[in-house]
Amino acid sequence: MEGLPDLPVPAAYELNNAAAERSAAAAAIDLNPETVAAFLRESMDVLSKMIEAGYGDPHTLERRIAEMKNWLKSPELLRADKDAAYAADLEVDLSRITEPVLACPNDPDDVRPLSEIAGTRVDEVFIGSCMTDVSQLNNIGRILEGTGHVPLRLWIAPPTRMAANALRKGGWYATFGRAGARMETPGCSLCMGNQARVKDHSAVVSTSTRNFPHRMGDHCRVYLGSAEVAAVSAILGRIPTPDQYRQYAGRTEENHFM
Repeated sequence: MEGLPDLPVPAAYELNNAAAERSAAAAAIDLNPETVAAFLRESMDVLSKMIEAGYGDPHTLERRIAEMKNWLKSPELLRADKDAAYAADLEVDLSRITEPVLACPNDPDDVRPLSEIAGTRVDEVFIGSCMTDVSQLNNIGRILEGTGHVPLRLWIAPPTRMAANALRKGGWYATFGRAGARMETPGCSLCMGNQARVKDHSAVVSTSTRNFPHRMGDHCRVYLGSAEVAAVSAILGRIPTPDQYRQYAGRTEENHFM
């Protein structure tokens, strides 16, 4: 994928993950070395804290840090040849995407703009799994702060234990608790449907990777969207209009589609 060189690495990961729905065995995004270097510096800091906390094998983590430091001395990324030939080219005009989009029940290919499905009743909201990083969960806290108890069942699952600790230190667990969120053990949770499941026949807005039939719950209808869309849906008890979304998204540091 090309055309998004400054995309943050966690967001690039999300796009690569979704490439499986295109029947791709693998995917890659052409990023600037500076973008990757910034991510590696953050990762080195995280790995150092993991060593201090006694997490895992310190020698393995130290080796990873050393490899990152070595790459940073001369940042270079694998790139396609300028004359590379492809079986097909797919071009997307990002300037035409002026509002959030969601994958509708129960097919990742059934993607529609927010305005087309606004007002749809929602029974449960799931925010988390590997597709939601700490920055997005911080945004969720800002959106939920001061809104009171949400009118539906809200699940939140940090992707890792370190992410959960960062959210606790930031005070966001208290905000999630006041909103009535059920805090899950860091990891997959509802995404796989093997640690917990939503109520049968429910309508769900989820930030997880897939919305295949019966994956999260029997006979449920799952809409896949961003963490911010999911949070606003939890507050309203329904999928928001673009204007309602913008109203709440204005509380975040990254004001998408504002």
